[in-house]
Amino acid sequence: MSDSAGSGESGGVAGAGQDAEADNEPPQQAPPLPEGDSLEVGETSEEGAPTSAKRPRMSEEEQGLEQVAKPAKMHGATLAQADLLQEDPAPPAQRTGEPLQFEEEGQEGEEVPVSGGREEECHQNGDGGRDAPLEGGETEPEKEHNGNRSADSPSDGQHLGLDLTHNPQMLTGSWTEYSNLPENYLKGCKWAPDGSCILTNSADNVLRVYNLPPEIYSYNWDLLAEMSPALRMAEGDTIYDYCWYPKMNSLDPDTCFLASSSRDNPVHVWDAFYGEVRASFRPYNHLDELTAAHSLCFSPDGTQLYCGFDKTVRVFYTERPGRDCEERPTIVKKQGQSGIISCFGFSPCQSVYACGSYSRCAGLYSCQDGTLLALLPTRHHGGLTHLLFSPDGNYLYTGGRKDPEILCWDLREPGKVVFSLKRNVATNQRIYFDLDLSGRYLLSGDTEGVVSIWDTQTAPPDSNEELLQPQLRFQTHWDCTNGIR
Repeated sequence: MSDSAGSGESGGVAGAGQDAEADNEPPQQAPPLPEGDSLEVGETSEEGAPTSAKRPRMSEEEQGLEQVAKPAKMHGATLAQADLLQEDPAPPAQRTGEPLQFEEEGQEGEEVPVSGGREEECHQNGDGGRDAPLEGGETEPEKEHNGNRSADSPSDGQHLGLDLTHNPQMLTGSWTEYSNLPENYLKGCKWAPDGSCILTNSADNVLRVYNLPPEIYSYNWDLLAEMSPALRMAEGDTIYDYCWYPKMNSLDPDTCFLASSSRDNPVHVWDAFYGEVRASFRPYNHLDELTAAHSLCFSPDGTQLYCGFDKTVRVFYTERPGRDCEERPTIVKKQGQSGIISCFGFSPCQSVYACGSYSRCAGLYSCQDGTLLALLPTRHHGGLTHLLFSPDGNYLYTGGRKDPEILCWDLREPGKVVFSLKRNVATNQRIYFDLDLSGRYLLSGDTEGVVSIWDTQTAPPDSNEELLQPQLRFQTHWDCTNGIR
């Protein structure tokens, strides 16, 4: 943002300024760190090793907005009764429970139904236990946690819904941290899978980890001070992408790490307790030159790291750092998905992953060998920057840069757009969006600093590219709000 002292990150929402990313190119280089800027926060022990800046999570309190006066019904059950039940985000008449099925691709480059034969058991992609905040730290419904709860926390078995009758209240944020450099702005934020901390990316090429204030867990929300990062991890150049290890748990330090990719650098794996590089994955191109990954995503079980390149996906094994990897070209015999692979998503119920590219299309692939299963039509006006599966795996949401629409695709009929969601995206920035834990509500920011919340169940039963209207819109920043979780 152009003046981060007057704006900044609030809770789990990040505000940002302009991003100079071109159509098939990564962003331009951002300003370097000022001299003497510390890369790590924390004292040094007598042995000289830095003490852990990441603390284990306190007793896990449930967070949520006010309970909706009239809980929405889902398949005959109310939200209060559906503690472990996932809602189908589809329009009511389309919720058939039919599993997504795929068939092997018959002709390359054509849209084909995708295979599978047999429905697989649903599983969460490593982030089912996270706390999903709205702007200003307001939180979405959270799954029940074991452990002691305060007297103010919701009672056992109670599941809070989103209250869309009023705008969320800002609890705290971080402003001073981003005011040291001019034109330093945030590029997104991501919750840790265990919900204990927030990871941010900014134009100064520094990843920051924020621990949640202890008062959050005790509901003393009137006492919250401005947040300061527990860790700073500086990359050497523009950060392309970053992601948490999906099995991350603050109580197990070995699982507390994240991956990042930056221009002209290998993929770095960072220790989320000490802010040090644990390992590196080094991708090389056909000329044996080090090349940077434009997108990153761990597999749901955390055993593999998927990296996106120009017309290629490289798969590294998490336990084997180095240069050894599996190459999966997205174009075979001049047929397939072209362009730089800019984003990934994994189906929660099938052994399928989706790739978005700057060529404005998305493809579905087999996790086993990377076989192209279906190529969705080119419907976006700009290159794809984010995509997301619904909890039941039947729908895929895609959004692009300089593109005013988020599209919802029915993967049981590849190529069919069920409905679209309008948002203002006038730049090349990566504008994230997210679903709540039930899969019913979709949230997204835009380049004007407005956050919109849509109820995906309000789509008509026989909707065909219906334009859904948001249930709630509210201003969060004076500049772009590109990260929301």
